[in-house]
Amino acid sequence: MRTAAKARTRNRQDRARCRTVEKRVLQTSDAAVAATKLSEAFSVLDHMADKGILHRRTAARRKASLARAAKSLNS
Repeated sequence: MRTAAKARTRNRQDRARCRTVEKRVLQTSDAAVAATKLSEAFSVLDHMADKGILHRRTAARRKASLARAAKSLNS
């Protein structure tokens, strides 16, 4: 049971971290800053998909959504 509790805590922290980096990308109004934040968000999402916390297609969908949001700042 302790192993499951540790994993649950770690997974909750990772999901919260994911939501935070996504929010940082979406709240940015500068394209250069958004590109930096986007790279960080991609890294976190890929890590979560590798660990199995997020499904790989869910991570890909979120990355695509963030990329669209960042691209819209350029135009």
